[in-house]
Formats: sequence, C-alpha cells, structure tokens
Amino acid sequence: MISYMKPTWLLILSYALWAGLCSVQSGFAQAKPSASLVQRKGVQVPFVGCASDGQVGPVKAPEEHSKTATVDERDSDRLAYYKAEEGIGVLAPRGWYCFSTYGSNGSSLFVSPDPIDGSWFFSDNWKGFTGPAIQVSVSVGDTSGRFEVAEIAARVFPAYKKYVQRVIAEKIRPASDFPFGPYPHDKLIYRRRNIVEFETPANTEGLGTCSLLQSNSTPIAGVAILSGEETDLFQLSLRLPEKDRDLLQAIIRQVESDATQAAAQ
Repeated sequence: MISYMKPTWLLILSYALWAGLCSVQSGFAQAKPSASLVQRKGVQVPFVGCASDGQVGPVKAPEEHSKTATVDERDSDRLAYYKAEEGIGVLAPRGWYCFSTYGSNGSSLFVSPDPIDGSWFFSDNWKGFTGPAIQVSVSVGDTSGRFEVAEIAARVFPAYKKYVQRVIAEKIRPASDFPFGPYPHDKLIYRRRNIVEFETPANTEGLGTCSLLQSNSTPIAGVAILSGEETDLFQLSLRLPEKDRDLLQAIIRQVESDATQAAAQ
C-alpha cells in the first residue's frame, strides 16, 4: 500500500483494532466436545471474485466460474463462494458484496449484504460492521500474525499453551494481552483439539467480536482453527439476517474444509 505507504500503516492500525477487541480479560466457560466433522458430497455454486487492498496495493478480483462446495443441494441455489486473491474463501448468500485486506501477517475477507467501501478499512474513524456481515481471516503464525494467533490460542486452545508462552516470552506485547481461558459468555463446541465452533451471544464481547463485527442484538457465530507447521489461525465470524440463519452451519463447514485443505498445501 510509495502511494501504498499510507494504506500499509493504516492496515496495521486495522489489525491493531482487531487485536484490541480481543484483549479484554475474562473467566472460563463450559465447552462441550462434539462428534467428528461430517463429510458431504460437493455441489457446484457460483464463484464471486473479491477485490483486495493491502501491503503492495490494490489487487484485482480473481476470475473463476464456479466452486465445488460441501453443502446440501437444497442450499446450493441460495449460496455463492466469495474469494479474494489471498487467503481462503467463504460461502455467503448470493448477491452480497465483498472486499479483502492483506498484509505480511495474513489476510481478511469481508462479505456483506450492503456495498463495502474499501477505504473503510484504512480509516481511523470506521469501527466495523454493525449489521449482517461475514469475516474470514487467516493470521500467519510465524509472522507478526503470531500475536492474533496467540490471543485466540490462549482463549480456546489449551493444547497450544506452549506456543502462547513463546509469544509472551518475546516481551513485545504484555502478557496481559493474552489472557488464558474462554470468554465467560461464549458457547463453545470442540470439533477437534484444534477446531472450535463458537457463538458469542447478543450484546456481549467474545470470539465473535475478535473481528470487525461489532456486537449488537444478534449473536455472532463462527469457528476458529489452528493448523499448519507455522500454527496459522483461520477464523470465521458471521452474523446473518434472520431469513438466512439456516445457512450458518453450511458456511462454517465449508471454512473448516477449506482451512484443512489450505494447511495441507
């Protein structure tokens, strides 16, 4: 982001805002183990390319015709697959808008039923989405993205405590930025030791607001996944309109599938 220098610094600020939303102290919540991920037959859905802006400037939307998605056929005519050049994609209702930001620490893709102005993400004044929106982010665990990884790992991935401790030991950020234990009101379902689905209730802070989705009267659902040799974090946060909430699990399942494939590549 020469003319890209300003967007680069603002991108860092946007990630700092995201990180700040996640650093509030909290106690422990109950987590219920769940069955293994369910594999479903793939069906074709439309592909929607998303423009990006970030560390080396604007990037055009990729062009593809369709995507094989792990959704039930009855849902396929209501969904499209949105993806930018960097990071993984996400299913969302057809006809929505998208935009992506990226940097050396990772990338974030945003999808909304309302038009998205890319300049929002590089502004000090814009605080995030207040209505329906979807965000899927990838934080790279061996870059400056390790701070986002460590924050979420401390919250909900006890098996990765040593990773968090290594980040704290660097003393670049205070240990208080990495509180151990879940947000007190979040509902957690562990699919595997490195995959946890969550719901942050209405008007509360939690994993769902560790994003650019602002809390309101509607819950935020999603999934957090740690994967790969560098311990990358894949995180989905979504808030859907009432008429589309039956699509929630299909969207989460696809991110779980895509994150697993991305980590294996």
